[in-house]
Amino acid sequence: MQVILAEPRGFCAGVERAIEIVERAIEVYGPPVYVRHEIVHNKRVVAELAEKGAIFVDEVSEVPEGAVTIFSAHGVSEDVERQARERGLPVIDATCPLVAKVHIEAQRYETDGDEVILIGHEGHPEVEGTSGRLKKGPQIVATAEDVQSVSVSNPDMVAYVTQTTLSVDDTREVIEALKDRFPKISGPDVKDICYATQNRQAAVRALAEDVQLILVVGARNSSNSNRLREIGEEMGVPTYLIEDATDLNHGWFEGVERVGVTAGASSPEQLVRELFAKLREFSTVELKFQNGIKERVRFKLPEELVRSGEDGRTPGRDQITAP
Repeated sequence: MQVILAEPRGFCAGVERAIEIVERAIEVYGPPVYVRHEIVHNKRVVAELAEKGAIFVDEVSEVPEGAVTIFSAHGVSEDVERQARERGLPVIDATCPLVAKVHIEAQRYETDGDEVILIGHEGHPEVEGTSGRLKKGPQIVATAEDVQSVSVSNPDMVAYVTQTTLSVDDTREVIEALKDRFPKISGPDVKDICYATQNRQAAVRALAEDVQLILVVGARNSSNSNRLREIGEEMGVPTYLIEDATDLNHGWFEGVERVGVTAGASSPEQLVRELFAKLREFSTVELKFQNGIKERVRFKLPEELVRSGEDGRTPGRDQITAP
């Protein structure tokens, strides 16, 4: 069996940054540190950080007084920031810079007097965070069909922003539907679909041209991982989303000689290596690497963590930037 590994796959710069923030905070301030929600959508990552001293909570109210608090890569609403500020919690914000960019855009549109429409999946942490950045909650649409139910007070003063982890193609369809309905609508085309999402989706499309089956390593609650699975299926290739190698089914591989493997943006490479080892139990395996985009993006750590690393001094908890 030939196994072709997608390029790129796995961790994006925003996820790497978020994980490093938690690890550095534990190193600098000592355990435990508290993280609101999963830092990224992956059980292995969360479990490993928990072993190092991270405690994951659902709400800021669960954080003990004075404890270092980290916001996840998905971003948070202004209300969550307010709660942390009122409790005087020292906060480190691990929001992905590309998500933060969407927050700024949405607020700018609202300040300009536009009613904001958010393209995304209701209930997703990123969508909740972006929605909570606006004084008037946005109308949320996920499909072109949803656009028909949108109601605005002034069709000439409308804008949209997007969840960063969506499909470029699906988002383009929704944007076209919005432009058909509101010809004067403002928005960033598909630029808010993050580079990592676009690159991983393109890699899966290329894989689908060359394999008989695709495996996507990712969490079931990961939006970008689910979209990779959907793209493979849309391309006519049986595609399975697995959390790790234990999810493999021998029956999937009957008559299959070429398998494509990719991983969602929050999936560590270790899970891919374990998958490859498991596939070797099924068959003799020849490993190939896709000739894809090499990502070299790195996002800076928050100033307080960089400062401690540069001069060897540990800043006090009262020096952590307030939200």
